[in-house]
Formats: sequence, structure tokens, C-alpha cells
Amino acid sequence: MDPAVLFSSATMTLRKLPRSFYLRPTLVVARDLLGKLLVRRKDDCLRVGRIVEVEAYKDRTDPASHSYKGRTARNEIMFGKGGYLYVYFTYGMHYCANVVTEGEGRGCAVLIRALEPVGGIDEMARLRGVAPSDLRKLCSGPAKLCQALGIRRAENGADLCGTSIWIAFPEKPEQARTIAKSQRIGISDGKDRLWRFYLGNSPYLSR
Repeated sequence: MDPAVLFSSATMTLRKLPRSFYLRPTLVVARDLLGKLLVRRKDDCLRVGRIVEVEAYKDRTDPASHSYKGRTARNEIMFGKGGYLYVYFTYGMHYCANVVTEGEGRGCAVLIRALEPVGGIDEMARLRGVAPSDLRKLCSGPAKLCQALGIRRAENGADLCGTSIWIAFPEKPEQARTIAKSQRIGISDGKDRLWRFYLGNSPYLSR
């Protein structure tokens, strides 16, 4: 059976989100990503984290967005159609993963800021160099989660409807959630836009 459909431990269903999920308005996608499962398949190992924090970045109307000044070699993936992964390198040492949204040519994406570790935790801990029991340190930040899942430059442009990285529906019907919002973190422009969304009661948020 395709591991994109069934978790290797046979305890968790990992049904992919359809392409249509990503083609909607960016702020809608950002909120709806909360509670979904980010899945990474590599070397016959599945690493899974529940999305608990995101930030939306829109088109050339958003001064904090990488697409604000137009298409470049770095942000080319942002201008494709929704449902692909935009990975960028920052501060000379970290990778950050974004979900491209809306239609082709728009330049919109959602940064995944934090995950609640769900599956493949021992492997995540090994890649992060922390104890598996210290779950809060595994994916509590955009660079940490990329390290834990093994997402690097080679994953830039990965199809989220493919078999190496995808986002799945939660394993159980979603319950009522408390979604909070705030300014985005670490930006100098666009601070008036409350486009950071997160599960308000989660202990796994970025610091």
C-alpha cells in the first residue's frame, strides 16, 4: 500500500489534501492548515507533525513578502500554482518551508512556523540533536522543523501532491479549535497585518 495513504505503523491515516485546497485565498489556506499533518517521507521513514503555527505572505501588495519586488531566481516557486513547497535559505544557516497558495503568477505562500511532533519522533530527534522526550524542542520554529524533517534546498519546488512531502487531513475529525492571530515575527514591514495564525492552546509554538 502507498505510504502516502497509510502511516507505516498502521495507526494513522494520512490522506493528502487535494490541489484545490491550496488554490484558495492565502489567508483562508493559512487558517485551514492549522491542525493538518505535514508528512515527510525519506529513506523509508515517515516523519509527521501537526501544524500548529503559520504565517501568511501575500503578493506584491505585502511588503513583508518575498514576492513584493517581483519574480526572482530565489522566489520563482512562489509564482507557480498552489500546492508546491517553497524552501528558502536564511541567515546563512537555516531553511524555512512555505506552502505556495492561489493561482499561478500570484506570488503567495504560507510559512509553516511550528509543528507538534506526531510520528517518526526518534528520527526527528536524531536530526535535531535533542532527546526524543523533549518534544517541545523538536519543531518549535521554522528552521527547527525543517531540520527535524530533513527539508533543505533540494526540496524547493516539491509537489505537495507527490510522495516525498505532503500535507494530510488529521487522523480524526477536527474538533473545535481556538485559533489566535498576531503580527508576523521577525519582519520590519507589514507589521499592521495580523497574519500569524496559531492554535492558542498548543505548547509547541515557536519561541
